[in-house]
Order: sequence, then C-alpha cells, then structure tokens
Amino acid sequence: MRIITLLFTFFISKFALAKEPYDWQLGFQKPSSDVMRSVLELHDFVLIMMTAITIFVLALILYVVFRFRRNVNPNPSKRSHNTFIEILWTGIPVVILIAMAIPSFKLVYQQDVIPETDMTIKVIGHQWYWEYQYPEHDDISFESYMTPDDELEPGDIRLLTVDNHLVLPANKNIHVLVTAGDVLHSFAMPSLGVKKDAVPGRLNETWFNIDEPGIYRGQCSELCGTGHGYMPIVIEALNEKDFNNWVIEQKNKLALANKIITKKNIIE
Repeated sequence: MRIITLLFTFFISKFALAKEPYDWQLGFQKPSSDVMRSVLELHDFVLIMMTAITIFVLALILYVVFRFRRNVNPNPSKRSHNTFIEILWTGIPVVILIAMAIPSFKLVYQQDVIPETDMTIKVIGHQWYWEYQYPEHDDISFESYMTPDDELEPGDIRLLTVDNHLVLPANKNIHVLVTAGDVLHSFAMPSLGVKKDAVPGRLNETWFNIDEPGIYRGQCSELCGTGHGYMPIVIEALNEKDFNNWVIEQKNKLALANKIITKKNIIE
C-alpha cells in the first residue's frame, strides 16, 4: 500500500510541476504566465458549460424517448407551436453565448494588446531551425538547432532539446517579433500561452512574461515541411542578475569573434 502511495505521489508531483510534455499527458502544461492562466480559466469554464449542456440535452432526449413512446402515448398531440418554449430555446442559448463571449473577448485583448515591455527579441523561423536576435543588446544573435539523438545527454528530452537556448529574464514583459526566412512556421510555447505564425516578408508580434526561472519547451506548430517535427524551442529563463551576466558573456564572445575575423582579413 505504501509503495502505491509513493508511486501515486511521484507521478502527481511530476505532472503538477511539469513545464514540458510528459508521457500520456491529457491536459495542458503547467501555466507559467498570466496569459496561459487566463487560457486555462476560459477552457475550464467552456468545458463546464459544454458538459452541462450535453447532459441537459441527453436528459431531454431520454425523457422524450420514454415519455412519448408509442406504448405510453398512442395518440400524439397535434400541437406544432409553443410560444413560451420557443422563447426559452432561443433566449437561453443567447445568454450562454454572451456568458462565453465576455471572457473570450477579455482573453483576446490580453493576448493582442502588448503592454509596456522591458525588452524585445526577434524570432526567425528557417527550414528547419530557429534564429534568435536581441536588437537591444548589441544585436546578439545565434541559431538554435535540435540536438540529434546520438548527442543527447542524460536528462535531455528527445526532439525537444537544442544546442542553443533562447535565454530570457524572468518576471519581465518580453516583446517578441516573429517572422520567417522561407516558408510558414509558428512560434509556440504552450506553458506561456504563446502561438504566433512566422510569415515570410511579414513581421508579427506577441508578448509574454515568464513567472519564474526555469526551462520551458515548445516547438514549431505549423506544417512547414519534412523537418517540421524537428524544430523545438527551448527557453531558459534566468533571474535579472544571471541574465545580465549572460548578456555580457555573449558580447565578449561576439567581440572576440569580430577581432579574430578582422585580424584574419588584415593578414590576407
């Protein structure tokens, strides 16, 4: 009995804290932003409404089938109209739709209206990898490729591990510019409530605010070709101090690379 309890606790804790997909997952990932929490609240509300409506309609059907079957009701009524009932079955669905529309409009507004942001990044989708640019940090940029199976280390997740993480600060409003260099892609991060199409020649935008430091995983959600399933996104959220140190480190690497290239050109 104790073993069963321990196993149950292990699996429940694993699923409750998951910021990435897990085996046999049926629901959403743990929300890590206010937007995703709003998405879950709307989903749960609509699911409850749908369940209640389904049960009510099923009960009506069963009642009609048994109450008005031929054996019990050999002489059916000839009436074809009932004003009160017709008002009810027209008015009640309108009220239900309004009740669903109000929170959905609020969510659309929350997703589309970008608040005052702390930094901007640019995401470019390619066949089949991602390119990340930091225009406000001396144009730091790098590419992110999926890690092949033969290079995975213990703890890495197959098809959801990359060589270069998208490093961002936690608890900051991040403005994200999304585009593509070849075909349609889609930048999607389920735990942050983000999914924005990357269209060649067009700049789309979205935003998010990551609750806490950690590793967050997503992937391309647009059928972009044979490598569609090999475009994972890994965000590494750091506290502000660690992020600033990372930026300094990247700037030093960039300066060193430019120095080497300049020296090589002079020699040639």
